[in-house]
Amino acid sequence: MTTATPQAGGIAAGDGRDEAAPARPGTEAPGTAPGGWRALVVQPALVVLGVLAFLLWRSNATLTDTEARQLGAATLWESTLRHLSLTVVSATIVLLISIPLGIALTRPALRRFTPAVIGVANVGQAAPAIGLFVLLASWLGFGFWTTIVALVVYSALPVLRNTMVGIQGVDPRLVEAGRGMGMSGTAVLFRIELPLAGPVMLAGARTALVLLVGTATLATFINGGGLGVLINTGITLSLNSLLVSGAVLVALLALAVDWLGRVVEHVARPKGL
Repeated sequence: MTTATPQAGGIAAGDGRDEAAPARPGTEAPGTAPGGWRALVVQPALVVLGVLAFLLWRSNATLTDTEARQLGAATLWESTLRHLSLTVVSATIVLLISIPLGIALTRPALRRFTPAVIGVANVGQAAPAIGLFVLLASWLGFGFWTTIVALVVYSALPVLRNTMVGIQGVDPRLVEAGRGMGMSGTAVLFRIELPLAGPVMLAGARTALVLLVGTATLATFINGGGLGVLINTGITLSLNSLLVSGAVLVALLALAVDWLGRVVEHVARPKGL
């Protein structure tokens, strides 16, 4: 048997704790990793600069009566709130449906239904978004709640798939160790599987949120409101100011929502992951 020779600094050779060894991804202190807290400062700064630039342009631009009315403070605020309500309500429903369903499909008793459920979810996202909106509107009628149904169908797949992938990616030895300690299946799920699958699940939720912000612009075609009204009006009346304003505001809103999702990911990530 060979005895390890102590090195300078009191660390034994070959024990895996050498100072020159690179840290594992995800173990860096917050703010020091490329995706840490410092990196999160850039995105909201860009959003704030974008909003300020838009307000500066709006206060100095020469607009037609239609453009001035659509870009008025009251109308613009109402459209933004409508867009946010479409996003938040549909995201809440997606999370309430997709996360429990994804968990259930990872249980042995229900795994045989996974291909059918994933197939249905794939159809919802593979279909052209505008076609899905119009099809549901012809069946359910026009308005806010038809838009919500269309958005839920269109954005459920990322959350559902990431929930399943996250749980299935948990080391089976950890699950067996928990059961060996006498933990019930429910305890293993909530104390081992879900905490370890959390980062992957949160990434799916963030993807769905950004997808919802962009897709909600199509609500204007079925009387759902939102910032898509600016884009549609700009295209219909050949008013570039409305078209560009709507596109810029939707992009800034998507960046803001994505940033909030990244913050939640960093806060909720278990230590050591």
